[in-house]
Amino acid sequence: MSHPLFSPFTLRRQTLDNRIVIAPMCMYSATDGKVGDWHTMHLGTLAQSGAGLLIIEATAVAPEGRITPYCPGLWDDACADAWAPVLAAVRHYSTMPLAIQLAHAGRKASCEAPWRGGRQLPPEAGGWPTLAPSALAFNDGDTPPTALDTAGLARLRTAFADAARRADALGIDIIEIHAAHGYLLHEFLSPLSNLRQDNYGGSLENRLRFPLEVFDAVRAVWPAEKALGLRVSADDWVAGGWDIEQTLALARALKARGADFLHVSSGGLSAAQSIPVAPGYQLPFARRVKAETGLTTIAVGLITEPHQADAVIADGDADLVALARGILWNPRWPWHAAAALGATVDAPPQLWRGAPHAASGVFGR
Repeated sequence: MSHPLFSPFTLRRQTLDNRIVIAPMCMYSATDGKVGDWHTMHLGTLAQSGAGLLIIEATAVAPEGRITPYCPGLWDDACADAWAPVLAAVRHYSTMPLAIQLAHAGRKASCEAPWRGGRQLPPEAGGWPTLAPSALAFNDGDTPPTALDTAGLARLRTAFADAARRADALGIDIIEIHAAHGYLLHEFLSPLSNLRQDNYGGSLENRLRFPLEVFDAVRAVWPAEKALGLRVSADDWVAGGWDIEQTLALARALKARGADFLHVSSGGLSAAQSIPVAPGYQLPFARRVKAETGLTTIAVGLITEPHQADAVIADGDADLVALARGILWNPRWPWHAAAALGATVDAPPQLWRGAPHAASGVFGR
């Protein structure tokens, strides 16, 4: 019996045991960009899930690029030093490959944690000035960001590259650059947030320029044997905004530069978005990217059931399936998916006795 969801998949030198990816999920639990015990517990739990790949949450390449004051960073060696024991603890008990999402929040930075309302923080409450392609605020009442000048663009290209070097030194296996959900690189892509009149705004070619420069800067320092890709929003869900046709143009440009995958999400750029949320609602975007460009795709978005995820792979809609909220709710989702599909999954022997009699062969021992 074939189980496409539990078949291996290779990204450059890294072969994943199965097609299940744990998507990056913000924890808002770092201190001054430095991770600690929460991340050891959180990532340690996910690393025992049996998934094929674990992507660490959005990690800022510059202090002002944090979504909140509590987001992790990789902008200096102190941040990297904080990551080292966390990753060492995770690796001590798991062989699951680890990726990291490198990010800059742009105009959506300097916000409170979601469970405290998520609104932009003023300086007196611990906030900071934000940066973006154009001086357009995300929400009414937010302080408009400062439009990046030539020096600012150069600094951020270097910041992404330097963070990639630190990720390599930490032994990270794969990098995903965050260009989705209304954060900085997505802001450059979308004509709704990018009103520049220079070589970085206006035409599609110009709006692609800075995200592609960032990709090139990271690829230049990231080891050739390690995979590199992007998370993108395939559609702003707003008339006149970024859409799937422009996403396809980006995907082709990335493939020509040696990108290994596109993680296909949508939305997040505008409060005016209208999203027809339903199970698998983003799958058509991933399907088109895969079919029309040949680039490896990761599908995400209300893919919650094992047979549903297996069908995504079997039908060729995407190469990999990512779970986010669903795996927070059920950190053993891959175990249960393997049991439902009659497949096997890797798990530490200390936990084997947890399998019910009906799933006694799920751990492949």
